[in-house]
Amino acid sequence: MPLKVNEIFTSLQGESSYSGLPCLFIRLTGCNLRCGWCDTKYAYDEGMDYTLNEIVGFINGSNISLVEFTGGEPLLQKEELTRIIGDVDPEKTILIETNGSVSLEGLPDRVIKIVDYKLKGSGEGGSFFENNLGFLRKKDEIKFVLKDLSDYNEMRECYRKYDLGSRCGVLVSKIFDSQISDGEIAEAILKDRLNVRYQIQLHKYIWRNEKGR
Repeated sequence: MPLKVNEIFTSLQGESSYSGLPCLFIRLTGCNLRCGWCDTKYAYDEGMDYTLNEIVGFINGSNISLVEFTGGEPLLQKEELTRIIGDVDPEKTILIETNGSVSLEGLPDRVIKIVDYKLKGSGEGGSFFENNLGFLRKKDEIKFVLKDLSDYNEMRECYRKYDLGSRCGVLVSKIFDSQISDGEIAEAILKDRLNVRYQIQLHKYIWRNEKGR
């Protein structure tokens, strides 16, 4: 079956521990959630079909070693993704950024999973599929995006409840026009002794609200 793709582009990785590195992004079409601050609504439906061989060719023909499948929600096309990844140059680092609501089961071991945990401020609180915790490894990362202090408190309780610091990397950032400042979040993380990586959304600072960057 073909893969429905919204866009393919190169940019600097804007989030995760890979932030700042050149990355080949493959944004897939379709999403099962509707987050209040989604900046890629154009990926809900818009896209073109590509054969799996075409996508493998894009990846293996690129001189960029970091590749991310994003969306939308890429795991809505998990079967096709798994087949593609099996044919990708083993020297490439493969990231999959997912909204956390779709099972991670069956993804190839080489994949590094960047998994969102949607907080209440997103409008999609409660969508996280808890069984996914069992598929997280040390090299994977779980990401929390904060709107306000309430979201921070929810993140902290989730971190403690699931002992996330011992499972995988934990990323914390805020939406661009949030109701809580970088300084307030930093002070709270230090006060609460959370073993998390605070990050800015680098692409937003560089390109502001330009589509897809």
